[in-house]
Amino acid sequence: MKIFAISDLHLSLTVNKPMDIFGGNWDNYWEKIKTDWAEKVTDGDVVLIAGDISWAMRMDEAAADLNEIAGLKGKKVIIRGNHEYWWSSYAKVKAILPKGVYAIQNDSLKFENAVIAGTRGWVIPDKTSDGETVKIYEREKIRLKMTLDAAVKQKSGGDGLYLMMHYPPFNPDVSPSGFTDIIEQYPVDCVVYGHIHGVKGARLVSEKNNIKYYLTSCDMIENKLIELPSK
Repeated sequence: MKIFAISDLHLSLTVNKPMDIFGGNWDNYWEKIKTDWAEKVTDGDVVLIAGDISWAMRMDEAAADLNEIAGLKGKKVIIRGNHEYWWSSYAKVKAILPKGVYAIQNDSLKFENAVIAGTRGWVIPDKTSDGETVKIYEREKIRLKMTLDAAVKQKSGGDGLYLMMHYPPFNPDVSPSGFTDIIEQYPVDCVVYGHIHGVKGARLVSEKNNIKYYLTSCDMIENKLIELPSK
């Protein structure tokens, strides 16, 4: 079983939200992703999609985008991004998921020898941040701990532990944050995240204290899935 990752698909099959207005990296991007996906992924593999899946505002609108993803090979695992306006209660989300698509919200899943954890995250506050930003950040740290606690309960000896976040878990200079402090308390093998677009020179792979962090926004990785190290 191989494990791949990508994020920020921003699909819009039922809403008028074309992505090519944001630059050349978005030209025909979904067809490029599907072509690469078909070449790399088998039905026995897992693909992690770290948020911002659909521009839909309602669940009935998101269903078409989820079905599009479901038609691709492999087991698809999704988390919520900052643009997932259609994502209401976790129970309602799971109820509409098509076969082969799985959602994680502060809990975890296990496929063979891979345990997958996932949570949205948030922007990391600085001295200029308002109280609401700090409040959400503190709440998201609790949710991060919840998903990793759940993952550890599922993990056995040789299993890999993969963490999905939508927001970057560290500062732009890759300096520590409350998120990385928590992550380093657990046996996490690697972290995938998205949210970042159009940043020249952005690090696609970072390593901190023996944990690798992968930026997976599709426009930043040439609309090609990243294969993660597997156990």
